[in-house]
Amino acid sequence: MKSFADLNLKTPLINGLEELGFETMTPIQEEAFPVILSGRDMIGIAQTGTGKTLGYMLPLLHELKYAQVNDPRVLVLVPTRELVVQVTENINQYSKYLNLRVLGIYGGTNINTQKKAYADGVDILVATPG
Repeated sequence: MKSFADLNLKTPLINGLEELGFETMTPIQEEAFPVILSGRDMIGIAQTGTGKTLGYMLPLLHELKYAQVNDPRVLVLVPTRELVVQVTENINQYSKYLNLRVLGIYGGTNINTQKKAYADGVDILVATPG
């Protein structure tokens, strides 16, 4: 298995992964990284806990450049509000040392609070339909 150090990632991203204790890639991460980095579409299936979120987010975080825009540059759609919370937390952990604004939006909470957070600007938006 490949090491995350072999990927020549941005130093802030490496620091975040090291702090989380990630050293080697899981099979889904190893297969997803080059495909997503190349810009091609990919469908991956793996068991819970195998690092799918990091598998698709790592190349996106690696390529995402700093920009002073308010509109989202990455949209992640997930099927449930629980996954919105989980994926948002994961992205915040991975990108701890990057200057990114991550926002999760889902139903059942105050829409005005979410509207304000969105209006303040967001780089990565994680949401669920409905």
